[in-house]
Amino acid sequence: MESIVFDKKVAIVTGAGEGIGREYALDLAKRGAFVVVNDIGCDQNQVRTADKVADEIKKAGGRAVASYDSVTTMEGGQNIVDTAMDHFGKVDILINNAGILRDRTFMKMTEQEWDDVIAVHLKGAFCVTRPAVKIMKENRYGRIVFTASSSGMYGNFGQSNYGAAKMGVIGIMNTLKLEVSRYNIKINTVAPNAATGMTQGVFPDEVAKRIKPEFNTPIVTFLCSEENRESGMIFTMSAGWFARSAMVSGKGTCIGDTKRPIKAEEVRDKFDQIKDLKDALPYEHCGEIYSLGKPLTGR
Repeated sequence: MESIVFDKKVAIVTGAGEGIGREYALDLAKRGAFVVVNDIGCDQNQVRTADKVADEIKKAGGRAVASYDSVTTMEGGQNIVDTAMDHFGKVDILINNAGILRDRTFMKMTEQEWDDVIAVHLKGAFCVTRPAVKIMKENRYGRIVFTASSSGMYGNFGQSNYGAAKMGVIGIMNTLKLEVSRYNIKINTVAPNAATGMTQGVFPDEVAKRIKPEFNTPIVTFLCSEENRESGMIFTMSAGWFARSAMVSGKGTCIGDTKRPIKAEEVRDKFDQIKDLKDALPYEHCGEIYSLGKPLTGR
């Protein structure tokens, strides 16, 4: 089996001080990447977690530098990218992994709990990716991985802030992939699942033992590699299971002739056809449905 290598490729991993992000950073470094380990956190002894991971990489013979800037501001995002430029001279890979939880049912959620989660996950993805893409466009090469969640795609009790932010990240990917495709920049999104410090107490012990953070790493490593040619896809994974997820559109039905008014009663009478997902297609093949006002042919 031929190894995937990142010889002197420069990677930024946000939220890399522990958990899933730490595993990403360690694997990239082991394969030859120079890594910016970004995290604002400290351990129980008040030691910066970014330093711990960067030191771990360097002790193993790799190259890494710690970054303590917050992803929630443009200044912080720029500083993270500048750290990569100052130490390694370029940015080839960006993994937007930083995250927090502020779980609360919708009617009890405070404005601050909403804003904090949106700031880290959604605004943070913008603040770091924008300056990174500028460098990638100049070099006509880049690999970006965003982090979504099944909480956004399918819902999870008490996580409306988190779910909204994670679906917003998918929205960024869907647009950005179109804007940078000619620069050989591939952008994908993963929805990982793992027992980490952030999810402590969420999973039963027996489940937590099976969903180790490192089981999410292989597909992210591949998506960050030069071998990956896919862009704009979403991948879910847990405990060694990997699958593509996608927004889809059903075949639907057409009402009227695009000239006369359409009545709600007509929608009611054809609602079973409208909501049917049999033979549904991924969203990238659905544009013709909306632009022509009729189902795709050959289905």
